[in-house]
Amino acid sequence: MSYQVDEKGYYGDFGGAYIPEMLYPNVEELRTTYLDIINEPSFKEEFHQLLKDYVGRPSPLYYANRLSEKHNTKVYLKREDLNHTGAHKVNNTIGQILVAKKLGKNRIIAETGAGQHGVATATVCALMGIECIVYMGEIDIKRQAPNVARMKMLGAEVRPAKSGSKTLKDATNEAIRDWINNPVDTHYIIGSAIGPHPYPDMVTRFQSIISEEIKWQLKEKEGRENPDYVVACIGGGSNAAGTYYHFLDQPDVGIIAVEAAGKGVNSGESAATSQLGKEGIIHGCKTLLMQTTDGQITEPYSISAGLDYPGVGPLHSHLYKTARGEFFSVTDNDAMTAGLELSQLEGIIPAIESSHALAVFNDKKFKPEDVVVISLSGRGDKDLDTYIDYFKL
Repeated sequence: MSYQVDEKGYYGDFGGAYIPEMLYPNVEELRTTYLDIINEPSFKEEFHQLLKDYVGRPSPLYYANRLSEKHNTKVYLKREDLNHTGAHKVNNTIGQILVAKKLGKNRIIAETGAGQHGVATATVCALMGIECIVYMGEIDIKRQAPNVARMKMLGAEVRPAKSGSKTLKDATNEAIRDWINNPVDTHYIIGSAIGPHPYPDMVTRFQSIISEEIKWQLKEKEGRENPDYVVACIGGGSNAAGTYYHFLDQPDVGIIAVEAAGKGVNSGESAATSQLGKEGIIHGCKTLLMQTTDGQITEPYSISAGLDYPGVGPLHSHLYKTARGEFFSVTDNDAMTAGLELSQLEGIIPAIESSHALAVFNDKKFKPEDVVVISLSGRGDKDLDTYIDYFKL
């Protein structure tokens, strides 16, 4: 069983490029060039130099002593929250802005939910002096105001998506419409491991720096490269894809994905795609998708702006269908409680997205000798208002 993308852009039954004719030249240009570009020695050198000197990599692999004691297992946190811009997203935007430059693009568009990808895109556009437009759901603009301010400070234009649920799905729709209307000079920096091929693979490759570092960091700390489990939250799934990448073909490493159950998987207000989804097509790829019996996309819900997406990346759909990954669904309440627990046990305030991964201990019991690596995908600064309102702080 392979967990790498095939030449047609599929992970098992999922993936591909289901795109309108107007987008074909853009996507085909990217598909036929991206591997050559990212494998050029000069590209690799610039990419890794920026990750080191600008992003601040490698991010630490931190042994969470008090959290380990509480849950009677060995917990390591991969500290993506310490990256420049506060999340894993910048690993991908650095890579994609360099690809865009190689392709001669001078205008960048992006979508964002929690705002972290928008900030990371605005950041690299400022770094390279390229025009940046970020689409964001009107609801997300209100609940992620600090990130909106950051994007504007960085020189990006933030355009609200006012249709549908006014969240991430709708922001993505608006970005795709823009790309159709501006096919020649524009590159679309997709923020997650979703979209038409080659995006899921390209984003995963840029994020795979996470698992690449975990291997040598764990070798230093534990004397072995492979943990017993890697754990990550999943919306579209870019931090998860990067966390899993170098362990996909290592059967001794358990892969755990944690989705947002919202107010309960069967409450009607959830984003637990693995539990609620069926095969369908969204934003250019075939994947698991929350939809009605006649194929209409249903509105997802999560207290986390980065996880309320009705689908999941095709790699993760493949991991679910083949049972290579264990999938858990965590409610708003359990995620928020886990975030508060980490704050008070380790002095680290996590993003609410990351808090979902931290809530895995409610559903999965680990052995005392297990080495469990959890991707701490982002910091909680952007979510302070939500934490304050929730806990009446």
